[in-house]
Amino acid sequence: MEKRVLAFDFGASGGRAILGIFDGEKISLKEVHRFSNNPVKVRGTVYWDVLRLFYEIKEGLVAAHKEGGFSSVGIDTWGVDFGLIGKDGALIENPVHYRDERNTGMVQKAAELMELHKLYDITGIQFMDFNTLFQLLSLKQNRPHILENAKKLLFMPDLFNYMLTGEIATEYSIATTSQMIELETHDWSKDILDTFGISETLLPPVKRTGSILGKLSVDLCEELSINSAKVVLVASHDTQSAVTAVPSLEKDFVFISCGTWSLFGTEVDEPIINECSKSLNITNEGGYDYSTAFLKNICGLWLIQESRRQWGRAGTSYSYADLERLALLEEPFKCFIDPDSPEFTPMGNIPERVQDFCRRTNQYVPQTVGEIMRCIYESLALKYRYTFDGIKKCTGKAYDRIHIMGGGTKDRLLSDMTANACNTAVLAGPIEATVLGNIAIQLLSSGSIKSIKEARKIIADSENLKEYTPRDPEKWEEAFSRFKEIINK
Repeated sequence: MEKRVLAFDFGASGGRAILGIFDGEKISLKEVHRFSNNPVKVRGTVYWDVLRLFYEIKEGLVAAHKEGGFSSVGIDTWGVDFGLIGKDGALIENPVHYRDERNTGMVQKAAELMELHKLYDITGIQFMDFNTLFQLLSLKQNRPHILENAKKLLFMPDLFNYMLTGEIATEYSIATTSQMIELETHDWSKDILDTFGISETLLPPVKRTGSILGKLSVDLCEELSINSAKVVLVASHDTQSAVTAVPSLEKDFVFISCGTWSLFGTEVDEPIINECSKSLNITNEGGYDYSTAFLKNICGLWLIQESRRQWGRAGTSYSYADLERLALLEEPFKCFIDPDSPEFTPMGNIPERVQDFCRRTNQYVPQTVGEIMRCIYESLALKYRYTFDGIKKCTGKAYDRIHIMGGGTKDRLLSDMTANACNTAVLAGPIEATVLGNIAIQLLSSGSIKSIKEARKIIADSENLKEYTPRDPEKWEEAFSRFKEIINK
């Protein structure tokens, strides 16, 4: 019997509502609604336009109803960001964007309260200025009245689920992005909350991935003239939905979930917390069935997306295909950046920052659009290699291929360079990994699919994957040696 479920997938620049239709053997996708996700800067603060995004969710629900309906809904989004609900049950203010400047320097502030090695031992989470814990620290220091008036903190997918159902809870994978979850207990760390002065009552109960939160509210169904449906707590951090969809039948695999961010990692049964993982600042993020994604957050296609926007602001419009073509025209390996250098995180003039980085590190300074793009592409591929080496060192395992998934798989140049830089075959696809993982967990929740192993086989059978084989290993190895010298200065 056909099973129909609805997935909402939010990225940093857009969102989709996609019906997943499962016939017992394969999953087919039908996009019913697509929309942009545009942050708004007001008087120096960058916000998410959450009310418009909920409007788009409602449009997606109506469109999916007209296409034949659905039995359940699941929402995944980016991690760390949150909304605060007041004592009256209303949203206090629009959620603040993780790229907002309020987060700058918060890791160092946190270290004054708790030694970072202890914080890592408890959570296993990579240190990034915008992790939820550090955003809360910024609020406590600079806007304490906001927290004083808050009753509950809800991560972005939890906030949308609250708007759909009126129910308050968080799902395990999104909660681990906060750097406040104790990996041993799968719950909030009392030690961290006490040390940082965060009330335990502020945080919602943590639910297992795949749990049923509730149903679409009666008022919402009447407003939209749609049927009731269950709301499932899928792996609501988009990375973990993507990991669920890795089309591998092997236990040990590596993946890159490639979008605005690139998440490079592997799935392990237990967190890896040791000197190797600490020195490389690798994260242990919770997943389906309390699995762990051992991964590194790398600044991904953001560098290309924001560069394209900057050239557009300056009056020249390029397609992504144009940028790829211009990069291919240029001489290889002239200069490199560290994609994760802090200056590349905020919005703004990325091409100028690329030039400044090269100038500061005594390299050739790229001048043309093609040279800047070539620098970005090669630097991303080489950062993948750097991370790949670290993952192998920490796990003690070898991997014969890399699964690259998500929107970045449409960029053939990056997949090709990744194979070359890592000297490892790359299997690209599925493009819609996050959506497929979201759908798979809804099907697991309903019993339509029996195990994650079965889900991955179904996804592999449902998708056309493209393989890239490595070329010119000597040239890339020499470039990698230079790249390491530059990023380790």
